[in-house]
Amino acid sequence: MKSTTAVAVGAGATVAVVVAALVQATTDDSLGTALTMAVPAAYKTLIEDAGNTCPEVSPNLLAALLTQESGFDPKAKSAVGAQGIAQFMPSTWETHGIDGNGDGKRDVWDPEDAIPSSAKYLCAIAEDVKDVPGNKQNNMLAAYNAGSGAVQKYGGVPPYQETQNYVRSINALAKQGGGGEKAATTDQAATAVNAAQDMIGQPYSWGGGNANGPSTGICCSPNGRSGETITGFDCSGLTLYAYAKAGITLPRTAAEQYASSEPVKPGQVKPGDLVFYGSSAASIHHVGIYIGGGWMIEAPRPGTQVRYAPLDTMSDLFGVARPTSNNHKEI
Repeated sequence: MKSTTAVAVGAGATVAVVVAALVQATTDDSLGTALTMAVPAAYKTLIEDAGNTCPEVSPNLLAALLTQESGFDPKAKSAVGAQGIAQFMPSTWETHGIDGNGDGKRDVWDPEDAIPSSAKYLCAIAEDVKDVPGNKQNNMLAAYNAGSGAVQKYGGVPPYQETQNYVRSINALAKQGGGGEKAATTDQAATAVNAAQDMIGQPYSWGGGNANGPSTGICCSPNGRSGETITGFDCSGLTLYAYAKAGITLPRTAAEQYASSEPVKPGQVKPGDLVFYGSSAASIHHVGIYIGGGWMIEAPRPGTQVRYAPLDTMSDLFGVARPTSNNHKEI
């Protein structure tokens, strides 16, 4: 569970309004009141019950949040001290934890307490930002990540990259399961790998690459490098192109691609799966396409080219996911 202390950034309220409108425009579809996401059977009833605690929380949204926070691991503990399946910080649990199963104690490690507590906490946050314009679920998720004060200050989803990715990731996950999506077939994965291999040697271009192939990019990378005069790919542009050749539409950014794909367990990774890097689902910053034997094809960084690289080329490997055949919107 993220801290509710917002980090100040140098952006005005006008930018925030534009960002909030953009996120809202891409998440207007109802998340529904039925649980359609695949969740562990042990938690299905808990999520269905807690997911109707208030109008801003749905079972799918709650399931998506638990997926992102802990991957449904009731013993999860983060480096900063967040605990349990819902990743409560101790101070937040002290205030918002409830005895969900009525056994006389509030146990952050017990999903029967933590899951309804998570829903209750989301509803409390929704109440904090109820008067902020825009999509109420988006504002609630943004406040969960960045703090209610930040959402109130900017009049909606604040212009923080992590928070924007967090809102989009949760929404994308929450919409899975109801659209009939199927994981990429072996033939589709092979087509994507071959398409990526054909681009070996193409220049890296920040923001470059689309479904049609290499393209000029945009300005600017975190280090100030522009892709405006370079025809090529960035990391997610390459994977978007590769899977477009296989008939699967991926969103534009690495974080969005993870959210719209099917997580793959260790030991079940296959060529064509996408390999993601970052400290959390919301902060994913890089993606490559797995080719087998511990290697991937990637567009690594400005000044380089599309290349083969080992999976441990970066130290923050987050996870592996398999694209689905559902046509995802580009966000």
